[in-house]
Parts: sequence; C-alpha cells; structure tokens
Amino acid sequence: MTTQAGSPPSELGRILKAWRGMRGISQFELSLHTGVSQRHLSFMESGRSAPTRQTLMVVADGLDMPFRERNELLLAAGYAPLYDVDESWDAASFAIVRHALERMLAQHEPFPALVMDRYWNVVMVNEATRRMLGSFIDLARWPRPRNILRMIFDPAGLRPFVADWERLSASLIQRVRREAVGGAIDEPTRELLDSLHAYPGTEHIGTDDRAADLPVIPLTLVDGNRRLSYFSLVTTVGTPRSPGPQELRVECLAPVDEATEAWHGTPSA
Repeated sequence: MTTQAGSPPSELGRILKAWRGMRGISQFELSLHTGVSQRHLSFMESGRSAPTRQTLMVVADGLDMPFRERNELLLAAGYAPLYDVDESWDAASFAIVRHALERMLAQHEPFPALVMDRYWNVVMVNEATRRMLGSFIDLARWPRPRNILRMIFDPAGLRPFVADWERLSASLIQRVRREAVGGAIDEPTRELLDSLHAYPGTEHIGTDDRAADLPVIPLTLVDGNRRLSYFSLVTTVGTPRSPGPQELRVECLAPVDEATEAWHGTPSA
C-alpha cells in the first residue's frame, strides 16, 4: 500500500514513535495490546503503509491517547478530525456534566472546591473558594480565565502567603507534568511551565525529585496569625466521550487541621 496524498508519513511516524516512547512500549508490545501486527505497525511508522481510520483508533486506544491528540494522529494520516475540541462549556451536550460538577462544588461547602481545565484555568468555583482566595488577594485584579498556578506563583498573588514555598512549588511543577491529560506535555503545557519558571526566583524549581516522595504536600497559606492548610482530592470525569469532559479536573481542598476547619465554619471570619 502507498500513503495517501497529502498525509506526511514522517509526521504520522513521528507521532506514533513519540507516543510509544512516552508509554515505554515496543512495537511488539503494542501489537499484543491492539491486535495490529508488528509488521503493520512498523510500516505505519516508516510511512510504507496507509492505515485505515479504524486501525488508527485501535492503535490510539492501545497508546491511551487523549482525544485532542487522536485528532492530530488522524490529521497526520490524511483524515478529518473525529472529536470536537472547540465544544463550548455552555453547549447543551455539556449540561449533564456541568450540573453534576455544580452539585459536587456545592456539596463540598464550606470548604474550597474548584473545576479546572487541562491547563489549570479555573472553570468553576464554589463560594468557599472565593472567600478563601479573597481573604488573601484581590480577585478583581485577576482577569478571567484565572489560572490557579499563576495565581500561586505570582509574587503579586498568593506566593507571599505560601508556607514552605520551595517544596510546594516543586510539587506543583511535578503535578503539571504528572497530571497532564494522557501524559501529553503539549505546547500549551510547555508554555504554562515556562511562564511559571519565568517568575523571579523560580528558575530551578522542579529539579528536586524528593518532593514527589511525600504522600501529601499541603497548601498552607499564612497571613499574620491566620494559618490555613489544605490537601487536595482530585476527581476526573469518568468514561468521557469528548475532549471537554476528559480534560476537566475537580480539586476539592480538605482541611489539614482543626484551625482551618474552624475558620471555614465561621462565616464572618
């Protein structure tokens, strides 16, 4: 078989090889996972074979590729994208997910909870989150969409109030890499990481792997005599069928100590 007109085999091969490398599997192992012969996989990577759309999706399943990246795979093979990556948050198809997330955030009151996209932009928050963040910074100074990592790293944001800054910042950098959707460090994720390292005094953050060995690294904010400390519980949308739900993450902050719990139990604090 020959490759289709307009489909650069080198790009398709590059994507497949990159994802195999990311997953740490050989062509033989991928063949066992997918039922696609090792010979066919080799020809796909070398550009000697033009795979069908169905075969590509079988291979994408074997590589556990996120929906966005599956579109890139299809385009590289000369096919139209299959998934709508520009689906609006307000679309009717999102309604059931949106209502479920609103319910989760409400049920987590009086403690903070927020919904973020794959690039840590805040999509939804509950009232406890607004109250907690607003007690340290002026939220009106932060245009939407608010990126929670930039708010934490910015010296004009939460950073002056963060206790144990070096450990927390290292753990957050590692989380960005570890929790990237499907393990894909795409260009926007790299840009986010670069923007975090661009803040003063952050050039070497993320080089200490010891932070990853700790079971829980709390976010602790200190202002005068007030000390609020949380650890996070992360939830994702199960069995998503489109990029939007797949890329959402719910972060529920749980109090680490009684003082933090008491602060949230006092509406006038």
